[in-house]
Amino acid sequence: MDFWKSITPFPEKKYSVEQIPNLKGKIAIVTGGNTGVGFATCTELARKGAKVYLAARSDERANAAIAKIKQEIPDADIVHLKLDLQDLKQVKSAADTFKSKEAKLDILINNAGIMACPFALSKDGIETQFATNHVGHYLLTRELISTLLKTPNPRVVNLSSLAHLHAPEHGIEFDKINDENALNTWARYGQSKLANILFTRGLNKRFGDKGLLANSVHPGWVNTELDRGIQQSAGIFYTITYPANWLTQKLIALTPLQGALTSLYCATSPEIEEKKIRDKYFIPIANEQESSPLSRDEALSEKLWKFTEDLVNEKLSKK
Repeated sequence: MDFWKSITPFPEKKYSVEQIPNLKGKIAIVTGGNTGVGFATCTELARKGAKVYLAARSDERANAAIAKIKQEIPDADIVHLKLDLQDLKQVKSAADTFKSKEAKLDILINNAGIMACPFALSKDGIETQFATNHVGHYLLTRELISTLLKTPNPRVVNLSSLAHLHAPEHGIEFDKINDENALNTWARYGQSKLANILFTRGLNKRFGDKGLLANSVHPGWVNTELDRGIQQSAGIFYTITYPANWLTQKLIALTPLQGALTSLYCATSPEIEEKKIRDKYFIPIANEQESSPLSRDEALSEKLWKFTEDLVNEKLSKK
């Protein structure tokens, strides 16, 4: 892996908004669409004519984001899909709501995520970073897969991160997911981001021959709200260093739109369908790169799939 290419503020640009084709008639879901990279993704999909389901937990923030998009694009076809990735029952409900309204799904962008948060458990008793970044998206995708497969050449884009390199030595600490003392906050984040790539591998193995085109994306170092978790974890240290952090983000980090372009490439570029590009890992902007050896471990991918499927079924059976 080329570390510098993954974090550079001056990435090689292989895709632009001008290259996004007409998306009229396409239906897309973007999780975490109310802010940052997700908001930019929703905006550009809507601009090109797609019907966009902006999936987010907060009604207030989602509706504010939709209003902002419609102010810029008055004819945008965009609606809120209520989604709380830390509540598996609600994730299933969100998928059911979507399926009651739509017969197909062209694009699913699993964009939402949290980073380096203090240790906590989700409503289902799962460590929050693993729950939000992986388990919730696994269930959402599982519940929508039949709808995706009704659509020609459907696409799934899973937002991972360069931070998948920070995963534990053996990849996923399956027996210690909820052990507060087993991993530090960055290792927990890295573990969840590694899971995103391994999940993508599992999707392609199971559904690639049915036409699914699933890829993983590192959006880059982007100036977004994702560092809220770091603020909570670092406490007073973050407060002291805030001016330097703020200036660095403003001067060096990618804009949300720049961060969204790689997702948009995987979700919309005709090249993906023409060349049947699947199970690849992309860095800014739309550059294919080889991910870590752990992320390409077939046995680990299969173990994660079974672990997550069993975990989801166990949690849902208790509700």
